[in-house]
Amino acid sequence: MATAILAMMHRCRVDLPVLAIGGDVVIGHQKGRDTKENLKRNFGSAHPEGYRKALRLMKLAEKFGLPVIALIDTPGAFPGIGAEERNIAEAIAFNLKEMMLLKVPIVAVVLGEGGSGGALGIGVADRVIMLENAYYSVISPEGCAAILWKHRKHAPEAAEAMKLVAPDLKKLDLIDDVVPEPTGGAHHDHQATAAAFREVVSRHLDELEKISVSKLLDARYAKFRNFGECQSQA
Repeated sequence: MATAILAMMHRCRVDLPVLAIGGDVVIGHQKGRDTKENLKRNFGSAHPEGYRKALRLMKLAEKFGLPVIALIDTPGAFPGIGAEERNIAEAIAFNLKEMMLLKVPIVAVVLGEGGSGGALGIGVADRVIMLENAYYSVISPEGCAAILWKHRKHAPEAAEAMKLVAPDLKKLDLIDDVVPEPTGGAHHDHQATAAAFREVVSRHLDELEKISVSKLLDARYAKFRNFGECQSQA
């Protein structure tokens, strides 16, 4: 993972950056580090074109037999009128279907925010990993509180009930591994976080690359089919 080449495709209104890194294809959300970059990157909320671009590169990875690494950090796909007019729901749904059938190993890592369909649009993977302090959920705690309690002040209660943090999701078998962060969070020691990230992702890729394509696809399908619990009352 020494060399990174940014593949820019300017047809997209708000990109999902795509990189080729030392024999792997890496796609991901990018938020920016200050207000100017946040606005340029739409705060990590991609338009339909971003998901379609990501899929094109995943298909290219499949053609050349390269593993895919998806870096997730988004509050959700962009919910604006323009995105709806250009079929954001269809773009995400199509990615879900195509990623389930992709004939190369896929590792997804939630770096910070893993919000709803915006995260799932590049999150169908053989291994789903989270940084220790990241969250992964169908809705934000504030949104859940507004729906169930009619007020955002109940967000802490919603967060506890939703089990959206890495340790809880690991216990529920909804994710496969957790990348430990330095004391105080990843931003306090970038190098230590990068080293831990590399170790975990490399280990899972090494395991996946030993599995035949047919078994890989069967296991990926079974993984997502096993999510959730159903209860019935007599």
